[in-house]
Amino acid sequence: MTKEMRRLSIVMLAMFLALFGSTSWIQVIQAQALNDDPGNRRTLYDSFEVQRGSIIAGGSVIAASVPSDDIYSWQRQYTDAAMWAPITGWINPVLGSSSGIEQIMNQSLSGTDDTQFLARLEQIISGAPARGSNVLLTVDPELQRVAYDALQGYEGAVIATEPSTGRILAMVTSPSFDTNVLSSHDSAGVNAAYDQLAADPLKPLFNRAIGGDLNPPGSTFKLVVTSAALSSGDYTPESTFPNPGSWTIPGTSNTLYNFDRGTCGPGETVTLADALRLSCNIPMAELAVELGDDAIREEAEKFGFNAEFATPLPASVSRYPRGLDDARTALSGFGQGDVVATPLQIAMVSAGIANGGVVMNPQLLDSVVAPDLTVQETFEPSEFGRALTEDVADQMRTLMVANVRDGAASGARIDGVDVAGKTGTAEHGPGDPYTLWFTGFAPADDPEIAVTVMVENGGGLGQAGTSSGIAAPIAKKVIEAVLNR
Repeated sequence: MTKEMRRLSIVMLAMFLALFGSTSWIQVIQAQALNDDPGNRRTLYDSFEVQRGSIIAGGSVIAASVPSDDIYSWQRQYTDAAMWAPITGWINPVLGSSSGIEQIMNQSLSGTDDTQFLARLEQIISGAPARGSNVLLTVDPELQRVAYDALQGYEGAVIATEPSTGRILAMVTSPSFDTNVLSSHDSAGVNAAYDQLAADPLKPLFNRAIGGDLNPPGSTFKLVVTSAALSSGDYTPESTFPNPGSWTIPGTSNTLYNFDRGTCGPGETVTLADALRLSCNIPMAELAVELGDDAIREEAEKFGFNAEFATPLPASVSRYPRGLDDARTALSGFGQGDVVATPLQIAMVSAGIANGGVVMNPQLLDSVVAPDLTVQETFEPSEFGRALTEDVADQMRTLMVANVRDGAASGARIDGVDVAGKTGTAEHGPGDPYTLWFTGFAPADDPEIAVTVMVENGGGLGQAGTSSGIAAPIAKKVIEAVLNR
């Protein structure tokens, strides 16, 4: 070989290595960052050049791709679309938009995730058509249907979890919408449909289970205040408080009443157990001021308040603010004032009590499975942290059972089963409809399911709607669906 040929060969080799290195850097090192870039429309188009993986719940396919006769090759279709909308979301290549699991798990569904590199390589070598992987959810389709049907006619949300794992068994919101309309390849039709949904005053695009316009948790927050008191060691369920029919909020001229405007049962004093069982505001406000806002906030944060959660769907942060004065602390004693929460957060409170004081991270994903049924990724339960000792959790469980058995939450009572629960009625402006809450679990001695229900607009009855009459029976139906298997 001549000297000139040797030099040319070295130059060509160097150029080849540089090209190989740069493409490898882009395709391997930078791939994840490029795929995550919201401005990279190529990722969205790639999602439709391959047969997108299915979203599956309990063996039922709830989102799948079918052949399309346009440039996008595949059309996304949803089964029971409105029931699953808050979970699946939608994906639309025409508009470059997506939401829900379709957005969060796009790389797995489109087959572009780093963990699927070998699968893509095998498809290229074998000549098999490119396909995305399937995403399996923790949701039980039967419970999802029961919760969805029970919520119809109301504005609100239901979320059910497995206390010991944090696995989400049902997540529904109402009103909902048809995701098939937003996945259409008709851009004009999709834009018109989206604008109509966005302008709807009932806000069907909100996933009320984890976000939307957050509501005060009402008396469900009394669980947090009570657990803070018991955890302090300074109180027991038999600790007593003055029992007036009205009470002036500290530092103000405002008068506080119990819900029925009477005393909290007979007698000049009332126990903590009875105050919770009868859901009285005055003794809980007195207790909150005695504890102080720091103690209540710290207890709330043990359950997840002021923290961000992703299921992997991102949830709005439930808030217990810092630096509350005595007046606002008193209001927080019964879940009013500056305290707001998602149904997911209140579900974590009751599930944490059910789980012996250990709060689990909420989990919506089970696994990612390749088209050849190879499991590519699994999602294991994880702890958020311990909120209560086992002894305090047992005390809270007993108090919540009394709430359902012969207290304010009797609407969730099930014959032959100890149900632990707590209702809540969140007030807004004068004359405004209440927000109705229930949270609880069953069976109380060996919890299989924890359920939280939130119904807005007073369940259509304004201030005449009650939590025990509307929210608790919805939860009861979901609990019964589990117990009757």
